Amino acid sequence: MKIKNLLYSFLFCNIFFMANAQTASTKNADKKYDNYAYADAIKAYESLVEKGVRDEKVFQRLGNSYYLIGELQEALKYYQELFFLNENQEAEYLYKYAQCLKSEGNYTQSDEILEKLSQKAPSDKRAILFLNNRNYLEDIKANSDRFDIADAGINSKDSDYGSTILDNKLVFTSARDTGSIIKKNFKWTNKAISTLYSVELNPDGSIGKPMLFHKENLKVNFNQSTPVFTKDGRTMYFTRNNSVDGKRRQNENKITFLKLYKATLIGDEWKEVQELPFNSDEYSVAHPALSIDEKTLYFASDMPGTFGLSDIFKVSIETDGTFGKPENLGPEINTEGRETFPFISDEKELYFSSDGRPGLGGLDIYVSKINKDGSFEEVQNIGEPINSKQDDFAFIINSKNRNGFFSSNRINGQGLDDVYRFTENRRLICEQSVSGTITDQETNETLSNVSLILFDEAGKSAVEAKSDINGNYVFSNVKCGKKYFIKTSKEEYLFKEVSLTLKKATGSTSLPIALEKKPKPITAIPVVIKVNNTIKPVKVTITVGTDLGKLLQIPMNFFDLGKATIKKTSEPQLQKLVDMLNQYPTIKLDIRSHTDSRSSSESNQILSDKRAESTKDWLIQKGINANRLTAKGYGETQLVNKCADGVKCTEKEHQQNRRSEFIIVSL
Repeated sequence: MKIKNLLYSFLFCNIFFMANAQTASTKNADKKYDNYAYADAIKAYESLVEKGVRDEKVFQRLGNSYYLIGELQEALKYYQELFFLNENQEAEYLYKYAQCLKSEGNYTQSDEILEKLSQKAPSDKRAILFLNNRNYLEDIKANSDRFDIADAGINSKDSDYGSTILDNKLVFTSARDTGSIIKKNFKWTNKAISTLYSVELNPDGSIGKPMLFHKENLKVNFNQSTPVFTKDGRTMYFTRNNSVDGKRRQNENKITFLKLYKATLIGDEWKEVQELPFNSDEYSVAHPALSIDEKTLYFASDMPGTFGLSDIFKVSIETDGTFGKPENLGPEINTEGRETFPFISDEKELYFSSDGRPGLGGLDIYVSKINKDGSFEEVQNIGEPINSKQDDFAFIINSKNRNGFFSSNRINGQGLDDVYRFTENRRLICEQSVSGTITDQETNETLSNVSLILFDEAGKSAVEAKSDINGNYVFSNVKCGKKYFIKTSKEEYLFKEVSLTLKKATGSTSLPIALEKKPKPITAIPVVIKVNNTIKPVKVTITVGTDLGKLLQIPMNFFDLGKATIKKTSEPQLQKLVDMLNQYPTIKLDIRSHTDSRSSSESNQILSDKRAESTKDWLIQKGINANRLTAKGYGETQLVNKCADGVKCTEKEHQQNRRSEFIIVSL
């Protein structure tokens, strides 16, 4: 009995100590993970797994750690274990799992996981982008094969990335062995810290020997990377670990984030190194890029206001050298994932890397044209071979010769990250010309001087044109792959709206348009009406096509906004119609209801149909024979002025389009 109790006690104590040891190991691993020491966290968590621990949190953090250091296939292994334990995971793990599946080319299963993401988090922009771009692989294929790429000739067995041009030099980031006796490692990856190197770019296309770029004032024992230079070569912005006077700075949790710094070239030395004022000890700011006029600095950060893990921001550089308030580029660019490594080309294009958009896997490189008003055009994946199943980033291009460099951790590279050079052989610009001939629907006669407006589904990109002497029109440089509308107007002809969807291929689209003439008067009779409700009669002649609403001076606002029920206060005015129709029992009316261009064309059509029918029913209730009335809504298809979608107009101008017409069709 005592022996048995002793055995139980021994087992209990052994289990107790093992549990305590496991708890201590887990806490140690968690501490490393929370301090962004992902390489050390991986070792600690994998040690637990080797001891038989199968815990959701452990697999979540192992997957995340490998994901954040760019080893997607290793991350996939642990995400698979995680979903085997429990398929019901948060949206973030669904997305990262899908991304890692792409790293092995398993796009079918990746898309299945993204479908689950869209059900679990329907408002997540990454899910919305996937649902709206199910054929993203076809789109990427259409954008591919435009580049010739090759090893840049500067890579080592370590990490080389983040290049930029200064005069005839390529300045880049490297973690290569400098031969120092004391080697410092970056806790994020447990690899050697990175610093700046430069290499001569010779006129014959060859490359010199990489040399340390920094002078004494730039020598530090912390990571520094991704520089960008002003055109005069006198100012440099770059990324560095948070430090002051060569000493590391940490926040209250002993975490060192990234910051942006500025240095000035004085003589042949970079001096006056100072951090930018919007840095913080509580978040990272990194990877600077300059606008063409050098008045705006773009960068990546996870500062407050960030949509995802990191977003792209911009900040104005004032004439006195101070900085404005950082602005998030917004949901046109940023997602719940990672947006990073911005670059602005001389053609005002924003290139950046993202893992939050439909892509090939990991970080892909995307591009968007910056409009004059600061908005962005459609974001496009620049395709293979620049993009791969792994992380692709730090893209720069010379807009004149179409040569450039980018970085990648793709398989078969020389090191952890490598710099590649490229030449772009075909532009990504996809545009079409839309043209056609305007004719009379009845006679087929060509019509000159017809006004046309082209606009997209969002009512933007409005462009005006006119048909020439032969009835021909053309809209040049129209973006591919979108739905557009064309509205026409010409005196004596009815307004018309036609739609078309352009293919995603450069070329031309033909769209002939036939217009219908407005009804011509075919007969006329004299009538007597009252003016301003006085008893003084006025004798006028009405014809087929006369609008009794205008003739009787009936106000057009007899409906509440967005409704189709006639207001009681408007009935006395409409009674004029009843009196006229009773006085002249042979008149037949066509009731036509119109809206302005605001709101969608579909909802406007529905509302105008309801209003026309409501007016007809009201007249019938007042004793007018239904055989004398027809009713139709025209929505926004017959505007009386220029106020189409995308055209700025006053409220008074919009009011002109919100009207009802009571057209005589028979006498």
